[in-house]
This record gives sequence, structure tokens and C-alpha cells, in this order.
Amino acid sequence: MGRVLAIDYGRKRCGVAVTDILQISANGLPTVSSGSLIEFLLDYCQRENVERIVVGLPKTLGGAPSESMRYITPFLNRLRKVMPDMAVELYDERFTSTIAHREMIAGGVKKKDRARKELADETAAVLILTDWLNSSVKGMPLG
Repeated sequence: MGRVLAIDYGRKRCGVAVTDILQISANGLPTVSSGSLIEFLLDYCQRENVERIVVGLPKTLGGAPSESMRYITPFLNRLRKVMPDMAVELYDERFTSTIAHREMIAGGVKKKDRARKELADETAAVLILTDWLNSSVKGMPLG
């Protein structure tokens, strides 16, 4: 059994989280700039046994893909090209940023630290992965 890695993709930076080897819990990894995400993934997957990458799927309240998909789609296309054997799936990420901020407040994170967008991105990735782990219906596999 390998790890599952989750990505909260953003135009500037991406939150990244990964499971333990038993796929029980999710932990955040350092935030990665969007431009170097592919290289980060190649390096990480070479060092660790990753069996699947879960990418947050931004949706509108009505359930349709959001405007952010125009930035995520080119990333997904490149990911499939450079890692053709990796299982990649999209998983609904609605409200993860809002929930991430609430979780940080509930956890006692100081206002100054909550303003660090990297922390919110990392927390959102952990939420995506935790929700995926707890879901009986996994996301949409990509071609």
C-alpha cells in the first residue's frame, strides 16, 4: 500500500498533503509554488511510494466546475504526460478554504499566522485528503 498525496491547486502556490503509509491520516507538506509543482511531485514520488494523487476539484455552489478549472486543466494534462502510470483523480474541494480558516481559528492559530496564505493552502490540502480518506465514494479518476 502506498501513500496518497492531495493537492489544493492555486494559481500562485499549491497546498500539498500526504497520507501515512497505511492511509489512515493526512499530514501537510510545505506549500509549493505552482510553477514548480510537477518537479516537486516527480521528486517526492521518486523518494516515497505514492499510489495516487488526489487533486481538489473546485466547484460552484451549483456543482458545476468553477472558473479555476482553466488553471488546473493544463496542470492535469502535464501531470498525466510526465507521470502516465500514476493514478490521478479529482475530488470536490468546495468550502475547503473556508473550513481551513475556521479550523485554524478553532485550533488557536494566531491572526498573524492565519494571514499566511501558505498555511491556509496546506490546511485546505489536508482537509481535501482527510475528506477523501473518509469518503466511501472516491473522486473521479482521470483517463
